[in-house]
Amino acid sequence: MKLVVGLGNPGLRYRSTRHNIGFMVLDKIASDFRIRIRKRVSNALCGKGMIYGEGVILAKPQTYMNLSGKAVSEIGKREGIAPEDLIVVVDDADLPLGKLRLKPKGSSGGHNGLRSIIEELKTDAFSRLRMGISAEGRSGNLSNYVLAPFKRSERGDLSEAIERGSLCVRALITEGIEPAMNRFNT
Repeated sequence: MKLVVGLGNPGLRYRSTRHNIGFMVLDKIASDFRIRIRKRVSNALCGKGMIYGEGVILAKPQTYMNLSGKAVSEIGKREGIAPEDLIVVVDDADLPLGKLRLKPKGSSGGHNGLRSIIEELKTDAFSRLRMGISAEGRSGNLSNYVLAPFKRSERGDLSEAIERGSLCVRALITEGIEPAMNRFNT
């Protein structure tokens, strides 16, 4: 069983913001595999299903970004999921919009959601897919930037990024980390 966690913030106010690209990727996977993310489990909305024969739990923490680790840790314990079977999909303001960066482990890179997960699990040994959200010429407060919606001019690139993120997670589940990294870290 794999636990795939999309990071974001709950509520309509944040639905289309850059910080919620993790939720958007999970919604795409859920739609493609007819997994309903509706059941409230351990401070998250979850759905169980199958992706090409592999059992998965899709989870969207409802604790807000900075406390995501609490929900991830609780689900992992409840479902008996080891960190090596955890996949976290997260935004990255240092990568251009549409750029993906898949890694098997590593630091938080300054991302509060990842920091929270690392602190709660007491390990950084879990896969993470960083989704680029930055546009050229970004300026100002990072918090304001990530909590802002995508611009209309970015919607085509956003759709493509969500599709590629979904395909990357599928490859990670079915082929493993190395093949997925070789294909999507371009």
